[in-house]
Amino acid sequence: MARLLSFTAFILSIVASPSNVAAKDGDFLDGGKLVLTNAASSIEGASGGGIATWATISGLETDRGIGVTGHVTVIELPDYGWQSHGVAIGIANRVELSYARQNFDTRDVGTALGLGQGYTLNQDVFAAKLRLAGDLVYGEPLVPQISVGVQHKRNLDGAVTTAVGADSPNGTDFTLSASKLILSRSLLVSATARYTEANQTGLLGFGSAAGKGYDFQFEGSLAYQLSRRAIIGAEMRTKPDNLGLGEDNWMDLFAAFAVTDNVTVTAAYADLGSIATFENQRGAFLSAQIAF
Repeated sequence: MARLLSFTAFILSIVASPSNVAAKDGDFLDGGKLVLTNAASSIEGASGGGIATWATISGLETDRGIGVTGHVTVIELPDYGWQSHGVAIGIANRVELSYARQNFDTRDVGTALGLGQGYTLNQDVFAAKLRLAGDLVYGEPLVPQISVGVQHKRNLDGAVTTAVGADSPNGTDFTLSASKLILSRSLLVSATARYTEANQTGLLGFGSAAGKGYDFQFEGSLAYQLSRRAIIGAEMRTKPDNLGLGEDNWMDLFAAFAVTDNVTVTAAYADLGSIATFENQRGAFLSAQIAF
């Protein structure tokens, strides 16, 4: 948490510099971004795709305002249910601060694992992201927007994470993302390197008592813009297997539609592989986002 607070203080000091506070009087919620270029809300609350973090900054603000985003996400799997919700603030299209609560319903698996029917794992994710260089849309077509981020995750089920062999119930992920919308091709490309020791994004704790810990993982997204308001694409995310439970990489095929300039709905087919030894966890992903 101390690292997150230090990072937040650092980026706020950048935003507070004279070069970044040129907002017009009374125009903080300027809403000047192109539709869909604020991206969706990922499962960890940061702007991006459904399962991947992008270099984008949440909210509809340009470099002269403040943006606010709220989201709710549901994933229905054969043996589990996922629900997350959160809020993010974008500042001058430079800084993003976000919070998400993840709830993972074990349903009948809870009984099989000795946790109890419908036991729900819970986690809070506090995150910050800083755009270092480039622009998602403008500038040279081959020069991406580049952002660095930190996500501090606080698991609320420490007894469970200890029981499955995790080293700690809390942990911090670090991300470096590059994203670009090539307007001439209606194509969005994004790649993220994540330095993490999270087990199932942290819902099963971090690292392992056997000594496995931080490693680099990859997240990639490719999307095609069908129209000003519609986009389709695919994502993948590699995962560590610190606990030896056969944790698989994730992938999804998604479609996003901007119902209005402020409301976006994302639907996807998600393949999350094996979760806590229960295989073939494939199902529907649905997310609704409102942004200003």
